[in-house]
Amino acid sequence: MSVDTKKRVLIICNELSPYLEFSEFAQILNKLAIKTFEAGVEIRIIMPRFGVINERRHKLHEVVRLSGINIIVDKDDYPLIIKVASLPNARLQVYFMDNDDYFKRKFVFRDENEKFYDDNADRTVFFCKSALETVKKFGWPPNVIHCHGWMTSLVPLFLKTTYKKEPVFSFTKSIYTVQADQFKEKLSDQFVRKAMISADIKEKDLEVFKDRTNTALTLGGAKYADIVIMGDKKISSKITDEIKPSRTKKVIPFEPEWVEDITSLLDLYKSLTDS
Repeated sequence: MSVDTKKRVLIICNELSPYLEFSEFAQILNKLAIKTFEAGVEIRIIMPRFGVINERRHKLHEVVRLSGINIIVDKDDYPLIIKVASLPNARLQVYFMDNDDYFKRKFVFRDENEKFYDDNADRTVFFCKSALETVKKFGWPPNVIHCHGWMTSLVPLFLKTTYKKEPVFSFTKSIYTVQADQFKEKLSDQFVRKAMISADIKEKDLEVFKDRTNTALTLGGAKYADIVIMGDKKISSKITDEIKPSRTKKVIPFEPEWVEDITSLLDLYKSLTDS
């Protein structure tokens, strides 16, 4: 498949092989990224720099030219440290969003006693906002932003509100991949308030997120994305019953073949970048 080299795809995710794997999606995304790159598309990846990611082994280094960004979460400033590594066996860049307060710890979403971190809500807001601010800093307008994982669920909303008028996102279409729930807890009761990162976001815009569960975040990401992909056969009926195709939204059913053959996703990227 031949694709215009000027087309740009950004993948935002919680996990990516070989850096962090807690579901089969980590390897699928690795394969998708490489195949997309080989098809002639400019592709970049953004993920959190969780403390369990070994910087020396994976050759991460700070991108000094992108330094100086501060991310506001609930009126507090948090310095964003951007690190980069080259995905093994491919000449494409993976950018890691880092901050000592949110990511410099030995575990991912739960502490050593398996307690869900109280600040996972804040970490989610920080990560989604920092990903989009980093793209602005790049000056790299993506045709497609493909979000994977509950921690990316605010990105489609932010693109439709706070970042709607940013020139770098003028022609961006968003895709949200629905996965099976990965946590049973709830984010803190301040999540909705903290997710209102600008006056462009109203409380009613976050109504779908109000339960603060993994299911609520999935439904929120799906509501504001332009295209929704059912990425798991184990998705609950509560989600599948709510997410329906419409005049403005395409919903793609689960295809087991994606694990071995991601041609259909490449074709989807091409259709969006050509539109």
